[in-house]
Amino acid sequence: MNLRHRGKVRDLYDLDGDLLLVASDRLSIYDVVLPTPVPDKGAVLTQLSVWWFEQLTDLVPNHLISATDVPAEFAGRALRCRRLEMLPVECIARGYLAGLGLQEYRRSGAVSGVTLPPGLVEGSKLPEPIFTPTTKAPVGEHDEFLTFVEVAEEIGRERAERLRELTLAVYARGAETAAANGILVADTKLEFGLDPAGEIVLADEVLTPDSSRFWPAEDWQPGRPQFSFDKQYVRDWSSTLDWDRTPPGPELPPDVVDVTRGRYLEVYRRITGRTWPATRYHP
Repeated sequence: MNLRHRGKVRDLYDLDGDLLLVASDRLSIYDVVLPTPVPDKGAVLTQLSVWWFEQLTDLVPNHLISATDVPAEFAGRALRCRRLEMLPVECIARGYLAGLGLQEYRRSGAVSGVTLPPGLVEGSKLPEPIFTPTTKAPVGEHDEFLTFVEVAEEIGRERAERLRELTLAVYARGAETAAANGILVADTKLEFGLDPAGEIVLADEVLTPDSSRFWPAEDWQPGRPQFSFDKQYVRDWSSTLDWDRTPPGPELPPDVVDVTRGRYLEVYRRITGRTWPATRYHP
């Protein structure tokens, strides 16, 4: 196999005319890949994405060919995928105010050009979900907010409107499904590409702890940081360090690895109803 691209978390290979998307155990925060892996993380991202692709097939086609017809050394954490022309936009839907969206709101009262009501606080539920796209930054650089007008200028208005429609539809389905299992989806990031016929196709990962903020509904309380089943725990831990959010990232202590892994496994269980199998990892 030929290694085509190495991303922050995933490696992309050519495989018999298709693409093989392999999720590693690497973890990135603030667009910096950390040196310490989180055991089982790649497999959780892969299996949860497969589960979500199945739930979303009536909304949007996806790039998945097979999660089992993959080389044995990547079993469980690889997807055989269709080749697509990837669109140069990170498509983000937000239903609650957190993270960089919260920072942008505090600065300007808007996110990606979408004006929001005054008086919102950390964790506030938005009047309705909003589309807040960003650039796709290379490894080690930071994504920047885009307005809808800027996206339309980049890829055309009709295509931009379709991206917004699909992003919000996937978010709505994901939020409804997760809420039935006690999980709030605060926001999620999606990627789309074009197939040879020019149809927009959902790609990469979908509604995972790496691409979304998952909060337990029973603990949600606006006005403070929320308990998160995702890598927000690592972001919060890193804020206690003397680190400027540029490479190289800090090593993760064993207890931070353990908690992070546990949260990924727990949100997988809560959303899918499936218990993660016993593994090699023993904290």
